[in-house]
Amino acid sequence: MPRTRDGTAAYDNHMKPCISQAVSMPRTFAEDIDAYASAGCPAVEVWLTKLETHLETHSAASTRQLLADKQIVLAAASYQGGLLLSQGEQRQAHFDHFRRRLDVCQEFGIGTLLVVADFAAKIQHTDLARSVLSLKQAAQWAAGYDVRLALEFRGSSTFCSCLETAVALVEQCGESNVGVNLDVFHYYTGPSKFDDLALLTRDNLAFVQVSDLAGTPRELAGDADRVLPGEGDFRLGPILDRLHTIGYDGWVSLELMNPTFWQTPAAQVVELGLRSLDRLLQR
Repeated sequence: MPRTRDGTAAYDNHMKPCISQAVSMPRTFAEDIDAYASAGCPAVEVWLTKLETHLETHSAASTRQLLADKQIVLAAASYQGGLLLSQGEQRQAHFDHFRRRLDVCQEFGIGTLLVVADFAAKIQHTDLARSVLSLKQAAQWAAGYDVRLALEFRGSSTFCSCLETAVALVEQCGESNVGVNLDVFHYYTGPSKFDDLALLTRDNLAFVQVSDLAGTPRELAGDADRVLPGEGDFRLGPILDRLHTIGYDGWVSLELMNPTFWQTPAAQVVELGLRSLDRLLQR
């Protein structure tokens, strides 16, 4: 199927496909870009640690040239943690790290930065208020770099484990450059409910990550069990229906953290991934 550089011409609904560098985690940033380009991938969800490591020995200018030569867009960056609940010196360290990453996003025109909630053994009411304030402050910093934050809920977490909570935090934050990251793996393996999809709107949905799960009970599923969309048991149809209904025209990223795929040539995995996204987004 023909694609423009950013993937927008490929689909009538204008959702844009990209591949997360998590599908080829052991490889370097440069190796990924070469492999993804050879597979015809139009856009990448960059794994920030890879890009940061790459920039230790390569200039930003040469890296931008590499991306231009390979005609690859950096659609989003994953991911920033530690912002919502940390306090004191730990909070300062996380926000310093966050600001450095905003510099990187601005340098490479990355418009979306994924944020994950902090790990917490137990949540108090004061923690919820602190998280909203921290998210608001992070959003205000990000706005200065023209970056939108995408808050990710994680199904196994004690805090922000479902879509409903993520939407509520985004709404209470009240900043226009904050939205939800919908990772269908966490949606299906966590406490989110089907009715929660109705909470999604064009305004509050910032990014989407897709995968599937086959033959593993959801209570036991981990990231390593992710498989290609359409090869497992997730009901992806209702999610795509909701995205169509709200007119979502953002990125849909394939995120796999399966070591089996890491042992396969990256270009082959990306090619298979693009085919699975084609089938999913054409429905």
